[in-house]
Amino acid sequence: MKPLALVRLVPLALLLAVSACGGGGGSSSDSGGGGTTPTTPITLSGIAAVGAPLGNAQVSVIDASGAAVGTATTHPSEGSYSITLSKLPTAPLLIQARGLDAAGNLQLLHSTVGTAATSMVAHITPLSDAIVGLSLGAEPRGQFATPTAASLANLSLAAGAQTFLKTLIKSQLTDLKVTDPTTLSLLTDSAFAANKGAHDLLIESLKLGYSRNSKGVDQLLISNKLLPTNTIEVQVDLPTAKTELAKTTTGTPATAIVSTLKATTSAATTLGNIGSLDDLGAALNKLIAQGGTAATMAADPLLSLYVSHDSRLAADLAAKLAGYASANRQLGRFLITGCADDQLASGDCKKVLVAAPVSDSTGTLVEFFADAVSYKATAATGMTKWSLVGNGRKRELALYPLYWLALEADGTASTSVTPNPSAGVQVLVQGQDLASPPAQLQTSATVQTPGGYSIPLAYCSRPYLCVSSTPGATSATATGGIADHALLASSLGWIGSMDALRGAKYQFSMTIGTTPETKAVYLRAEVPLEAPASARFPTLNGIGTSSPLLASAALSGLKVDWSNWLTANPDLRLISLRGVFSASGATTRIVEYTLPLVFKDPITLPVPPLLTATRMEYWLTAQDAQGRRFVTRYLAKF
Repeated sequence: MKPLALVRLVPLALLLAVSACGGGGGSSSDSGGGGTTPTTPITLSGIAAVGAPLGNAQVSVIDASGAAVGTATTHPSEGSYSITLSKLPTAPLLIQARGLDAAGNLQLLHSTVGTAATSMVAHITPLSDAIVGLSLGAEPRGQFATPTAASLANLSLAAGAQTFLKTLIKSQLTDLKVTDPTTLSLLTDSAFAANKGAHDLLIESLKLGYSRNSKGVDQLLISNKLLPTNTIEVQVDLPTAKTELAKTTTGTPATAIVSTLKATTSAATTLGNIGSLDDLGAALNKLIAQGGTAATMAADPLLSLYVSHDSRLAADLAAKLAGYASANRQLGRFLITGCADDQLASGDCKKVLVAAPVSDSTGTLVEFFADAVSYKATAATGMTKWSLVGNGRKRELALYPLYWLALEADGTASTSVTPNPSAGVQVLVQGQDLASPPAQLQTSATVQTPGGYSIPLAYCSRPYLCVSSTPGATSATATGGIADHALLASSLGWIGSMDALRGAKYQFSMTIGTTPETKAVYLRAEVPLEAPASARFPTLNGIGTSSPLLASAALSGLKVDWSNWLTANPDLRLISLRGVFSASGATTRIVEYTLPLVFKDPITLPVPPLLTATRMEYWLTAQDAQGRRFVTRYLAKF
């Protein structure tokens, strides 16, 4: 393990802004607990990580009765935490960590301790979260929110759940050369650190999540992260797994596997090389710290293999790095987010998608850096074995499962929208560059659904092309509403069930200059058949029948607060807030408001640019870790 100072030149306060509770790394508090008063200090410690450290995450702990026994904030650069308890708690314990990962995605993860002791360890990772889910027979989030002693008692099944989980990821364990997987503790490994070692890469190479089947049963989803598609490989029925684990010696938890594959695939060659990925981050930080110009950056060997990444060319990347230099910013540790290959040529991912947080000299999180890298065993002079190359795409393309809820000014569901809520797929095709002011990149494109239907898109003076009802159109008028970028099953008869499946393949076609280009994008998560509960959609505090959202309030500067919704949905993050203002005979004005990465205090929105508006809408969009988006529209009252 390399000394931390040599691995990354990042201030100790890195990612301070992502903490939901403030404070410094490793801080702790104790709210007691129902156990006996100890004669020696009782500590609970561990590391929160998703491959890269989960820095400044909020850690909360409850005991076997569901009582809160302590909180902490993870170390900003290591992801470690430590809590000192005044009393010996009643085991088993359930631990939750909430924070932003290196790609800006909100992570809500869980772990457990089975036996109370004076020194307890519980690492909090996607794998520990899966162990908890298998033990509880349900997605851990709901169990932590409304715990019961009877439910938490099932955490005693964690040992068997861990053994079962290892059979599902045995390919990764083999490729990472874990000599004896039976001795590797995914919960308490004393050698674990988020440093691209074997345990860390095991976490980073897997994609884990949850869904519900058509009968409403929670399922654990596991796959190889280094695949071009988002197809789930292993699917486990959680209630069945818990039932079988409870049978101890006679149980067969493998009967809970409902997928054809019984274990994930693996990217053996890529996994064997990722251990040196942090060398690239360190080299880039050194280049930034030298304070070069864009021309200097462009001439550096580190950028010599760069092609393009979502319209960003080598010159644009050089300018971005030069901007980091002039503002004295640095990159945090890289996190693997997926595979950038359109298809696997020889069974292994060649271009790996990565992300890293960017912080200023005070340690404040400024933005997230995303790109693609590739590996060469023999590095040229001035190069590391891993190099930035980009994903090769000339335009940003993305898909998101989408739900939207239309609300009136008093917060009640609108009766003029049917169905309400509605479901669909958001399709994003880049229409403008990232300059200020932005310039148009293209006039039109088409998106073909898995069902074979093609929908035209046209330029609408927005960052992304708008869905058009006119084939061949090169321009469209943006409404600011959900239909600008969404294919809704309620309004487009060409959208069917096969288009809503995880891994569904959408084909985007466009002309770049004079060159036709077609690229495939895969849906990140399924769009479930049942509509989400209304509580999942972002809402503003204080809106009700006696206190509606008034246009007059907006005209004087609207103060917005979504903390109540956030508390009830700790796995969601508000990612955008948009105002749409229109009046008869006037051009509709669309305003995107700047939001904090993590909510701390209410914010006041500027006065609308259209003071004569006769219609005001406010659109809030939240997203979970799997990319599902929940959109709420408020219609202000005049």
